[in-house]
Amino acid sequence: MSGHGREDAGDLARRLAENAEAVCRHYLSAGRRHGNYWLVGDVRNTPGRSLYVRLHGPSEGRGAAGRWTNSATGQYGDLLDLIRECLGLLEFRDVADEARAFLSLPLPERWPVAVVDRPTGDRGPAGYTEAARRLWSMTRPLAGTVGAAYLRRRDLKALDGISSLRFHPTCWYRPDDDGPTETWPALIAAVTDLDGTLTGVHRTWLAPDGRGKAPVDVPRRALGDLLGHAVRFGVASDVLAAGEGIETVLSLRQVLPGLSSAACLSSAHLAAMTFPPLLRRLYVVRDDDPAGNHALNALEERTRAAGLELIALSPRLADFNDDLRHLGPAALRAILHPQLAPPDVARFLEAAHI
Repeated sequence: MSGHGREDAGDLARRLAENAEAVCRHYLSAGRRHGNYWLVGDVRNTPGRSLYVRLHGPSEGRGAAGRWTNSATGQYGDLLDLIRECLGLLEFRDVADEARAFLSLPLPERWPVAVVDRPTGDRGPAGYTEAARRLWSMTRPLAGTVGAAYLRRRDLKALDGISSLRFHPTCWYRPDDDGPTETWPALIAAVTDLDGTLTGVHRTWLAPDGRGKAPVDVPRRALGDLLGHAVRFGVASDVLAAGEGIETVLSLRQVLPGLSSAACLSSAHLAAMTFPPLLRRLYVVRDDDPAGNHALNALEERTRAAGLELIALSPRLADFNDDLRHLGPAALRAILHPQLAPPDVARFLEAAHI
């Protein structure tokens, strides 16, 4: 977001905080004042006491006027966030327009395009999934974008036919430390279930030139319902490769384009992945760390119980993207050759070069 955009968000939040009780009476009419707080059930204006809004306090920090917390869900934010949640808005432009209307302020002549960033835990309610679907609908194809440039710099060039990755030029990012909202270009990945239904998205915020990730504290975040689901490359049948990171799994795809694969986004989600109904052999694209080892152990137990064959694929360096970038595609093929089941060498590795 431009400097003007950041200042505008901060100014609106401060103006709303100066009128915190009026904001609460308007958007949270089912609540009531109790001392220095407005109490209500949740951001959807349900009667109760789980959500509390501070009505007076300093201008900044967690104890500032206008700051709110839902003790039942762990959600928190400022009054711009509250308006967004109450009305189910997604774009920052719409949130700011609503705030300006409430404050009787004129609308600006021009608005940057921005999308709400909404940090979540591993699994969100249905509203989070709907927000993910709305964000996905605002993306554009990857080809020719900063997102494609970022992947090319990581030697991930075989991107044709990948429908699960798209790009957003101005994706809203909000720091965890309550810093100003920003916008950055972002690589957006679709998280889907086995039927292909979108349940969430994964965002990687990027530098404007695509030379790396954006200079933010948490450049990767997921939104929506993730448990059991994945970012999918190809349609799984009897053989599937699954790993944690998108770039790790894409690196495998560079030399095994015919092998369907899935990025589960974390070791916990990898361990809990849902097996496709026709699956007979699962390759685990492992990360050589304690969390990766735990995921592999959990999958060994689950595949054994399901009667599936499990084969771990191990990189020579830190991960398969390091192998691809520093050793090259030919070396990566040589690393994978002895680790694949013999039928899959001909089916996936050798077939890729016919």
